[in-house]
Amino acid sequence: MSVQLSFSAFALSPALLDTLTSLNYHQPTPVQAQSLPAILAGKDVLAQAATGSGKTAAFALGLLSNLDVKRFRVQSLVLCPTRELAEQVATEIRTLARGIHNIKVLTLCGGIPAKGQILSLEHGAHIIVGTPGRVLDHLQHDRLNLEELTMLVLDEADRMLEMGFAEDLQQIIDAMPAQRQQLLFSATFAPAVKKLANELLHSPQEVIIDSPATKANINQQFFLLSHNQERSQATVRLILAKAPQSCVIFANTRKEVQSLAEQLKYAGFSVAALHGDLEQREREQQLLQFANGSLQLLVATDVAARGLDIEKLDLVINFELAHDTDTHIHRIGRTGRAGEQGVACTLYTTQDGNKISQLEEALGQEINPEPLPETRNSKPLLPLMATIEIDGGKKQKLRPADIVGALTRDDQIAFADIGKIQLQDFRAYVAVKRSALKAALQQLNNSRIKGRSFRAYRLGND
Repeated sequence: MSVQLSFSAFALSPALLDTLTSLNYHQPTPVQAQSLPAILAGKDVLAQAATGSGKTAAFALGLLSNLDVKRFRVQSLVLCPTRELAEQVATEIRTLARGIHNIKVLTLCGGIPAKGQILSLEHGAHIIVGTPGRVLDHLQHDRLNLEELTMLVLDEADRMLEMGFAEDLQQIIDAMPAQRQQLLFSATFAPAVKKLANELLHSPQEVIIDSPATKANINQQFFLLSHNQERSQATVRLILAKAPQSCVIFANTRKEVQSLAEQLKYAGFSVAALHGDLEQREREQQLLQFANGSLQLLVATDVAARGLDIEKLDLVINFELAHDTDTHIHRIGRTGRAGEQGVACTLYTTQDGNKISQLEEALGQEINPEPLPETRNSKPLLPLMATIEIDGGKKQKLRPADIVGALTRDDQIAFADIGKIQLQDFRAYVAVKRSALKAALQQLNNSRIKGRSFRAYRLGND
């Protein structure tokens, strides 16, 4: 099916088509064009598609089309591996549903108190988006009823299985009606995913979207280390030579992630470790700083980086080869997006010969190692931006325009010096250029916003 189709070619309601037009969604992405006809026809779908492919809109349009708004029961369940992804998915579903009155979308995720979720469940919902552990907890305590469910979506199924959710998934599935539509989206078709698909799906429509990693806008470079070469020293050399503003470094274990992050921080880099042991708030703040340009490097495990979607990622470094080819391709596919040239550097040793052979077959090219580059800089780069945290948010009726107004009042801060602003219920975060940080803090702490004083302070440090 051609991706030049318009959304009007699909059996979507006028309300959904109007919303798509208002959002400037005119032509479907490949995953939408290939999966929507089957989804709207009520068929099971097995789709290989990565973050940023438009998969969320594909299944969201399907479940909104099949929804009976007058029947105030849980009719659709979307399961995601992480809270961040679940919240992104719920936000997009709500956005696409804004032309349809009285649809309730509820998120059920771990990492936050269950009390508010329990109260919301008592009032009912049409669509649940959540993580397997928390959804199962509500089921086991009879707070959630799936007896009238008509559609199940497993988003990023490979990561849910990697994170050990297989048993939870099975218990959740056992609580559903036998007759239901099922959509399984995964960045890779690893053996565990294929096994789950075979057990769960009925004559599914298969959709395979080419990985972004196979496109020509990613320059892959491989570096063969001798036995006496330190991976951490090679990583430092690559970062100094490439001088990226944003870089994700992948290691295979939490211990390796933490150790490398500590070494890089000691060497003067702006870096954070991203792994499963972090508190939810710490993780959210690290991702926020990385996305707004206040943090240069993230060292991450594959599972922890799931759902990470940065607009422009200059560099990916594989501190060590991934356990399998699909994971390698998914890792490097995070750079080189939206037409930008991306670079992916991989460190390996002679012991990785089997993995290199598998990669050569998957990529359709011979891998020839390069010498480590000469460093252009003797000192680490500092991030362009810094993040300010304000102790007020949506609950205090703060808006981005209020924060911009406070900063630019009396021409103290130039509008061009202000970066991304993110509002939470009780906090707000604003990125400003490092050169304007001191003045921005003074301006916010000495100004009144909406007649109130709010405390502002820098988040993180170098």
